[in-house]
Amino acid sequence: MKNKYGFVFGMLIVIAVLSYALTSVYVTNSKGNKTEDNIKVVTSFYPVYIAAMNVMDGAENVTLENLSEPQTGCLHDYQLTPADMKLLESADVFLVNGGGIESFLADVAEAYENLEIKYVTDGIDFIEDEEETNAHVWMDIDNYLIEVENICDLMSEIDPDNKEIYESNRDAYMESLNELVEEKEELGSAVSENGMSAALLQESFVYLCETLGVDVVYTMDLDEERQVSAGEVADTMAAVNDNDGAVIFTDELYGADLAETVSKETGATVCIIDPCVRGDYEKDSYINAMTANFSAVREALLK
Repeated sequence: MKNKYGFVFGMLIVIAVLSYALTSVYVTNSKGNKTEDNIKVVTSFYPVYIAAMNVMDGAENVTLENLSEPQTGCLHDYQLTPADMKLLESADVFLVNGGGIESFLADVAEAYENLEIKYVTDGIDFIEDEEETNAHVWMDIDNYLIEVENICDLMSEIDPDNKEIYESNRDAYMESLNELVEEKEELGSAVSENGMSAALLQESFVYLCETLGVDVVYTMDLDEERQVSAGEVADTMAAVNDNDGAVIFTDELYGADLAETVSKETGATVCIIDPCVRGDYEKDSYINAMTANFSAVREALLK
């Protein structure tokens, strides 16, 4: 009888050990499959995120996150936070704009050797001046279309299982963006017919002016990091006065007060433009922002 109980007890121990071993193997394999099958994509900032969100919507086993906070704006002097570093450590792909706007990019490449850094602006000609590259290419709808196409191609190469989804999303988004292109062309014709010049309080507006045919008579780059000098105010006023009818293009957040000051002194029209670097995280955010920008330019043109 003792031998019988001993045998049963021994069998129970064997079964328990085998069960634990099999469970461990299953959990390990499950974790391994999850890590291997899931692709984590991180975008550098808002306009890249909105484009990627439209292309990647509905793709299985793919997650998309944005590096910087929604209200960060441009990344010229952005400092990576511990949360950013943790996010990049878990990422497989990092979609960036390039052109120097991600000032931290060299540090990221050095810290995360296995992270795939992909530029969504390949094939786009950046505007260059004597001091630096103007990287705000998304403010030209034609450039943004290239970005969307690039994201589709990049994700299809990285994740061929979802290629059909990426291409279908691209086509649907392109169709919506093409309506914006038509609006841009109509507005560009009106600008060409009537003539329009502008003093810009943000360098990102150069791309918008170029695509619409607006003559840029002065450019200042305002942001939250610096104060405007008296000389810059004087230069802005001189540019507006020397170009009768010049409109002041400004971002509502940083340049509105200066624009109003210049407007009171010169009588110039103020045109509020959205630089599309912050906002809500909706699929139509870029389209809505650029539609509002075209409306603002049209209104200023008719004054």
